[in-house]
Amino acid sequence: MAGAFITFEGIDGSGKSTQARLLASALRLRGFEVVTTREPGGTPLGKRLRAALLDTEEHVDPLAELLLYAADRAQHVRTLLRPALESNHIVLSDRYADATVAYQGAGRGFPPELIEQVVALATGGLKPDLTLIFDLSVAAGMVHTSRRADSSAAKGDRLEIEDAEFHTRVRDAYLQIAAREPHRVRVIDATGSIEETHARVLEVVRAVFSF
Repeated sequence: MAGAFITFEGIDGSGKSTQARLLASALRLRGFEVVTTREPGGTPLGKRLRAALLDTEEHVDPLAELLLYAADRAQHVRTLLRPALESNHIVLSDRYADATVAYQGAGRGFPPELIEQVVALATGGLKPDLTLIFDLSVAAGMVHTSRRADSSAAKGDRLEIEDAEFHTRVRDAYLQIAAREPHRVRVIDATGSIEETHARVLEVVRAVFSF
């Protein structure tokens, strides 16, 4: 398994971040060189953009939100993702361009043509080799994010606190992406335990990359 780019997507509370960490550990145990990252926030600039984007105290206009995510991604692609892939690392990213299609496109209501242009500009054409979409009901996802906030004594971020209708649009958009691009995208049932979901992830990754 040479360098590969795998992205983790899904509604808030789907468990994708946990699964990214588990897959990274599993691959490292097998001797692979793995880089883990996230959007927003995968670079020093991205960390500052993340703080502004997800802060519930700051009103961020939807267009500004879209462009800030694009700025984070452009920096991410050029300073971290491409160099890591060119060095034959396996790169695991917690969210990437599909998140913009789902959240700013379907969630915020920006037209698909604009989203496509912004994504193309920011990514420079870099696409994942495999995208895992972790799927569960919106109600279950909201319960998970609520529990996480309670356990950490931290309120949810700007996207997490959106209403159920917003998250339903996001989930539907993710499933539409999977239907359009079955060669790249796999939907992972995230309704079971962490261990069950991890087993499903390993099965898919082994099948795609033959390791």
